Amino acid sequence: MARSAKEYIQEVDEVSAHNYHPIPVVVASAEGAWVTDVEGNRYLDMLSAYSAVNQGHRHPKIIQALKDQADRLTLTSRAFHNDRMGPFMRKLTKLTGFDKALLMNTGAEGVETAIKAARSWGYRKKGITENKAKIIVCSENFHGRTTTIISFSTDPLCRENFGPFTPGFEVIPYNDAAALEKAIDENTCAFLVEPIQGEAGVIVPSEGYLKKCREICSKHNVLLICDEIQTGFGRTGKLFCYQYDGITPDIVIIGKALGGGVYPVSGILANDEVMESFRPGNHGSTFGGNPLAAEVARAAIDVIIDEKLAERSAELGQYFKQALASLDSKIIKDVRGKGLMIGVELTCKARPYCEALKGKGILAKETHENTIRFAPPLVISKEDLDNAISSIKEVLVG
Repeated sequence: MARSAKEYIQEVDEVSAHNYHPIPVVVASAEGAWVTDVEGNRYLDMLSAYSAVNQGHRHPKIIQALKDQADRLTLTSRAFHNDRMGPFMRKLTKLTGFDKALLMNTGAEGVETAIKAARSWGYRKKGITENKAKIIVCSENFHGRTTTIISFSTDPLCRENFGPFTPGFEVIPYNDAAALEKAIDENTCAFLVEPIQGEAGVIVPSEGYLKKCREICSKHNVLLICDEIQTGFGRTGKLFCYQYDGITPDIVIIGKALGGGVYPVSGILANDEVMESFRPGNHGSTFGGNPLAAEVARAAIDVIIDEKLAERSAELGQYFKQALASLDSKIIKDVRGKGLMIGVELTCKARPYCEALKGKGILAKETHENTIRFAPPLVISKEDLDNAISSIKEVLVG
């Protein structure tokens, strides 16, 4: 006998730590921009697994790459070479213009890798006194869940009962270039920033903010690190969000959509001066750069480029944002975003409205309590988007 959604949810409550508060839907299958639950109900996915499914669920080219590689070779560890990692990283570095890539698995691992690279660069290249390197970060940031990363979080929920915390970070306000320059001292090795703060409520900085940060970092010999884990690979209407400011960071952290929605792949991109921080034995990952990951990521990037998903995100995102901004709703406080990464801030808590959207066949999730984040797969059709806008209007306007 088929189990109900309620039974599946109850089981998770019994056997899983309660570290998430999901919308009460149990997804069993998916294709493109649509998912189907265990009871046969279809929903339009407007979250894309936090932008990890930019190419749509189970894109046939990515799934085929996964299957073909799984039939040949899945893992060697970095104790040996494999025939997939090098060709993929050549494609990745050629596409992005960086000398080298270092592959890991999860986004948090990518951030940790960038932190280690920046600190090592600070000691080796800038001459910072040992164990004094400082990284500047922004308030309301979200870069992951490891102990080091939550040490510079300003979210009390991320930090409570998880101390003691790792030193070496200074927090400044987001979207404040003057605060960045003021915080820099002789021990500063890097500035770590999200081009758009996703978890904080899709906070978009002022035009030219990253350009000013780039100028300040260059002036003071400080590395600029852009966390593009959520904003990268077409999500905001360009391959990377930093491209809106016409700059090049020293380190770019990548993940999520790099795995095409089927396999965790992350890493950093940087030039040789930074990548010289790493030598055999001082950093690594058993699964990082494994042949299955490399082949999946290759296909994931090919889909983004071949199907012009960044351009599609820019076009549909502008249309979607304008439609949402035109809604005559007493509870909408603000609509903001770039590409198909849009936040609708409400004057009240957003959770009840996300649950109401589920009732209309739309899956979205609240972030920062008062904001609904809309981030559908970049392959979503305009027809589906129009239907979603109608449903959103019914829920938020009435």
